[in-house]
Amino acid sequence: MIELRTLVYYRFGPCEDQLRYIAWICGVTAKYHVYKEEPLKGFKNIRHLVLFLAIFFCSSVLSETYQPPPVTDFSALPKIQKVRLSPDGGRIAYTHNVTIKGEALAILQVYDFDKRKTAYLLRSDNEKVKINWYRWVNNHQLAISALYEEKQRQARFYKTRMYIMDYTKPDEKPRMVIDVERLRRSGRIKVYPQYVDSVIDWMDDDPEHIMMQVDTDMPAQPSVYKVNVNDYSRTRITRGKREVRQWMTDQQSTLRLGIAVDYDNGDTRVLIRDNEDSDWKTLFSYNKMNEKGFYPKGFGLDPNILYYAAYNGDYLALYKMQLDTRESELVYADENYDVDGSLIYSPKTGEAIGITHTQADNGEYYWQPRWASLQTMLDEALPEFTNTILSFSADETHYILHSETQGEPPYLSLGNTQTQKIDGLFNLYPQLVGLNIPENKQITYKARDGLEIEAYLTLPNRGKPPYPTIIHPHGGPGARDVDGFNYWIAYFTSRGYAVLRPNFRGSTGYGYEFANAQMKSWGLQMQDDITDATQWMIENGHADNEKICIVGGSYGGYAALMATVKTPDLFACAVSVNGVSDLTYLERNSRYFLNHAFVQNQIGDDREDLKARSPLYHAKKIKTPVLLVHGEEDRSVYVTHSRRMAEALKDNEHPAFKYVELEAGDHYLSIQRNRHRFFAEMDTFLNRYL
Repeated sequence: MIELRTLVYYRFGPCEDQLRYIAWICGVTAKYHVYKEEPLKGFKNIRHLVLFLAIFFCSSVLSETYQPPPVTDFSALPKIQKVRLSPDGGRIAYTHNVTIKGEALAILQVYDFDKRKTAYLLRSDNEKVKINWYRWVNNHQLAISALYEEKQRQARFYKTRMYIMDYTKPDEKPRMVIDVERLRRSGRIKVYPQYVDSVIDWMDDDPEHIMMQVDTDMPAQPSVYKVNVNDYSRTRITRGKREVRQWMTDQQSTLRLGIAVDYDNGDTRVLIRDNEDSDWKTLFSYNKMNEKGFYPKGFGLDPNILYYAAYNGDYLALYKMQLDTRESELVYADENYDVDGSLIYSPKTGEAIGITHTQADNGEYYWQPRWASLQTMLDEALPEFTNTILSFSADETHYILHSETQGEPPYLSLGNTQTQKIDGLFNLYPQLVGLNIPENKQITYKARDGLEIEAYLTLPNRGKPPYPTIIHPHGGPGARDVDGFNYWIAYFTSRGYAVLRPNFRGSTGYGYEFANAQMKSWGLQMQDDITDATQWMIENGHADNEKICIVGGSYGGYAALMATVKTPDLFACAVSVNGVSDLTYLERNSRYFLNHAFVQNQIGDDREDLKARSPLYHAKKIKTPVLLVHGEEDRSVYVTHSRRMAEALKDNEHPAFKYVELEAGDHYLSIQRNRHRFFAEMDTFLNRYL
């Protein structure tokens, strides 16, 4: 039986801080079922009974006087992000989003459980420099990736640099692991690499070294280096060659595999070698643009075993190959979805034990019995929750658990496999606890050609159907919507809006043919799928046909704008956030990058056809009220898209549009003031038109 400690307060909402304090004073230790099923049994003393009554009274009273939370509760960045457990399980690193004297900051912190002490390492305003990711190298050092904004001629992009920091020396100035700026000035490198944070092997058995790939010799053909994390000395393992874009080591840290891609025509080869002295041979070959591929996932503990994803019919499945005989066997498949996640490795043994999979219970599938039994125990202890193990300590004694249940934002806990106890750590959105967020329901609808398409329907807890409705297409378009907490959906439903998120044609996870239906289909069948989803909402009595707004970001922003062109009478309003408006500009600008041929393959290269499928060139037709929002420094979809769209709407005397440009804003609304600004503008806009 897994015991839950200091966890109960996460279930009762608005009084979290007060009840956490009460629980701390009382020293509560309780089984979950005591509070859920037998509240008056099992209390060890009067303090536990007082705590339970306080929780019950607080949650009951506040639920009777419900008021929608302020918009800023939903637009607030998560309180805590990117929690990382140290190898010995004795401390965690995490990003704490705080506001100090009116300034929103992301602070990288380390908390030591034994010392009960916090170390503050870095802080960022998420503008010119962002904390990209970090990982423990050993028990006292963190590798930290920083993301910088760059601009060359018309091209805007990011570059990354990596640092090592010792949490016990927070005042020590961070130093680049590979200082390419200094190397370039000294003439010791031939190219100026964009990404200098790609670690291909953390070499857990050698805590003083890591293995990195950096393109210092040939553009986009990285060399591999073994780097000392203490003095930053490095040894080259191999030079960049053969158009290899990604290298892979086995579990013994031997460089064994390379993925070579010809960016001009899409020809792809997976190269393999038996050992450091062997020749490279082609294991798989295919064309990335128009053929089903083979995608290496990692080696087994036995260096003769390679796990890879390949198509089992129309869906990706996981296979493993005996490299000496080239014989493969199926490891895991889902008859309705792609298995396209990452391998899960045991930090203790180094063996592959499972794979992440969106459609699996808890998002993970384990074939190793010991881990599967742990997952079963967690699900029995927290039966109403989706419980996902995020990481383990090196000896697998401690682990970070992500738990989520319908109606509540997710929280993180620290588990212990020896004591079988779970301690609550963080609620990611404490201001939303107790809100009673509605359940997402997975539905299917038929497109006009008879194709069945999945979507997620979320109906508000208040009001009566038909509801004012938000159609919310995802970005990508090579992505998909999933179940689980979503701060956008929590906001929409808190205001009484029904929400439908269609996984239209071109979404990933539904097989090869479905995903590839996006090719040269922007604004065509993909758009019709969104229209048909909207009609489904009306026909099933969920949506008020006079009060439907389409809201999307990135590709979803394109779909929102295109909806005002193709179906001008269907939507009462449209919101485009960092959206594409001009496919000709998207195609033309991609010429500055190596993936130009892939962009052409996706959206097309016929200028007149691209203009026909671009909202910008149909601005005179648009009469639907439009809110355009775009980040000034968006590196994924340039702000030019929305600036020109706004000019076109203005020139055509559009009766009801507004353009908001977010200062220093990126593609992901990662700056707190920008996220608040956008949600405030959207709230006003939706109030007016819905």
